[in-house]
Amino acid sequence: MKNYLIKRILLTIPVVLGVVSLVFWLIHLIPGNPVDLMLGETASAADKLSLYRQLGLDKPLFSQYTDFLSGIATGNLGYSLHSNKPVLDIIIQRLPATIELSIAALIAAVGISFPLGLASAMRQDSWVDNGSMLLALLGISMPNFWLGPLLIILFAIQLDWLPVGGRGGFLHLILPAITLGSAMAAILTRMIRSSLIEVSHEEYITAARAKGLSKIAVYVKHALRNALLPVVTILGLQLGALLTGSIITETIFSCPGIGRLTITAINSRDYPLVQGCVLVIALSYVFVNLLTDLVYALIDPRIRYGR
Repeated sequence: MKNYLIKRILLTIPVVLGVVSLVFWLIHLIPGNPVDLMLGETASAADKLSLYRQLGLDKPLFSQYTDFLSGIATGNLGYSLHSNKPVLDIIIQRLPATIELSIAALIAAVGISFPLGLASAMRQDSWVDNGSMLLALLGISMPNFWLGPLLIILFAIQLDWLPVGGRGGFLHLILPAITLGSAMAAILTRMIRSSLIEVSHEEYITAARAKGLSKIAVYVKHALRNALLPVVTILGLQLGALLTGSIITETIFSCPGIGRLTITAINSRDYPLVQGCVLVIALSYVFVNLLTDLVYALIDPRIRYGR
């Protein structure tokens, strides 16, 4: 297990480096620059040149790139071009809101998908099964930028049951969590159903039924555990996708998290802040995938790593 962990961590280094490098070069290719946005197009050339030097943007791009990489190696992500605050401090301040939203979306997705998937597998081709699959199809088909405003119009404006957005408590999380977790719930529902149906024909399931166990006991105690391996794979990948999906959801619901911060930084051409946000998202995605691989061993003892 130790050798496996070391190997996986080493493999993540070029992945994160590639993502960060790609973002660095792409953000500098976007038309416009932060100096014009900060001073305005009517500012004098001398003022613009002075600010260029102050921000370090007068250096060649490759020099800026090497400075950025050396800063990452020492834990220094640089300073925001607009607020002149350390990028790491800004991200740490916004990170709890994103983690809170991602956990809420995960809970919502799991809370919806497991009962629906289990009910669909136990009652194949019934109205329960057909209804669950219809809901799953709708969940996959509806994008966040459409579902979010629809939920706001219905539950916040028309019914006045929930707040429109922001961050302030449990009620503020309901709409963004459903918006962010709907696609994940749909995928998990279909995966749980298909996995349970596949293992329901195994001999140990037949033996459990022969013992006189109820249908729900057979599925929950025996079939579900052995059907979880592919589900955990999708769950891990989708959990990482929640972080990237939060960019749209946080913007819609005005959540003060990493996603909204990334959009703000892109619009203002705040290069160090954009790079810092993408670095955190990439590291989180890699960490979730690593954690998913480790959970395999807990679910299926036959799996052994490091050999």
